Amino acid sequence: MGLHARPAAEFVRAVNESGLPVVIRKDGTADADARSLLQVMAADFQHGCEVRLEVDAGAVPEAHGAGDTDRILASLAALLESQGSVH
Repeated sequence: MGLHARPAAEFVRAVNESGLPVVIRKDGTADADARSLLQVMAADFQHGCEVRLEVDAGAVPEAHGAGDTDRILASLAALLESQGSVH
């Protein structure tokens, strides 16, 4: 089924706590703002689909370096995978 309400809410909460403007998408779809539960749920990520998490380098707050950003994205990806919803 993909991302259900509770795992999606946990993911969105983690994105918002990161302070990064993360987008999530799968091939053939538009970017969804990962800070928005509505956009994440509306994107309809099917169970087991592969998604891409990205942050526009120009939009990274000064408090975050490239290493921090990579670490946060890896942590968010691990959260999604641990929920068994997407890869």
